[in-house]
Amino acid sequence: MTPDKRITDFVEAHHVLTLATHADGLSHCCNLFYVYLPQRNAFVVTSSDKTLHVAHLRQNPSVAASVVLETRTVGKVQGLQIRGTMRPPEAEEKAEIKKAYLLRFPYAAVMDLELWVLRPDYMKLTDNRLGFGKKIIWEAQNL
Repeated sequence: MTPDKRITDFVEAHHVLTLATHADGLSHCCNLFYVYLPQRNAFVVTSSDKTLHVAHLRQNPSVAASVVLETRTVGKVQGLQIRGTMRPPEAEEKAEIKKAYLLRFPYAAVMDLELWVLRPDYMKLTDNRLGFGKKIIWEAQNL
């Protein structure tokens, strides 16, 4: 089941997510550039093995994330909350994922790309443009 088009439209209009990880009793958050692959319902990021969040991911792939529109106008507030798992890409999808990331962020071609894929199992979009506190929820079928 694919997410509601209002969710995918919001995700595709933005490019930075805040990722929350947890391992060894320590929570951590960071901001990452992402590309969203609607055909896979997946967020792709790149990050270094030297970061705390990657160390956390290697121990605990369960994550939470958010994508928000910064605005002071209450009637325009939009934000997406995500829960899922995050792992390196499968071998058979690595080329497609790398190509999509570089298409969105061509300057990353000079970097050593360590790609990670966030596969959501829950997403909640708050969109005040549809009415104050209006929520659109998507959950993976296997929940």
